[in-house]
Amino acid sequence: MERTLIILKPDAVHRGLIGRILARFEEKGLQLAALKMARIDRAVAERHYAPHKGKDFYEPLIRFITGGPAVFAVLEGKGAVAVARKMMGPTFGSAAEPGTIRGDFGVSNRFNLIHGSDSPEAAEAEIAIFFRPEELVDWQPAAMVWLYDFSTGDVV
Repeated sequence: MERTLIILKPDAVHRGLIGRILARFEEKGLQLAALKMARIDRAVAERHYAPHKGKDFYEPLIRFITGGPAVFAVLEGKGAVAVARKMMGPTFGSAAEPGTIRGDFGVSNRFNLIHGSDSPEAAEAEIAIFFRPEELVDWQPAAMVWLYDFSTGDVV
């Protein structure tokens, strides 16, 4: 199964959307492998957003993500990265379709509620920034047999 990192940013936390957003992922069939709440310090934020250094939105992004508590989740499931990104919707809430997290809860082009890894490789690197290996829990929900068809020996 594939894993992805999800960050519920300070705006989602302050707006009381943690449960509603995480519930969407669980209802879709993605399972939690790790979950915690913390404040991101500047050094960690700079490491996480290093690919954006030098862009005009970099400093405001660093201020925003370090401006309050955030919730960090590792979600697991078949195609977890693509599934989570589709559920999140486009980066800007004003452009996101209803039914997506950003489309239902966001209007800002700066405060966009949530981060999700953009590839399995990015997910692996990002998870390592925010979680130690022993914080990741390998488990299989009882409902797994009702989420995927295992009859062929593969997860379908």
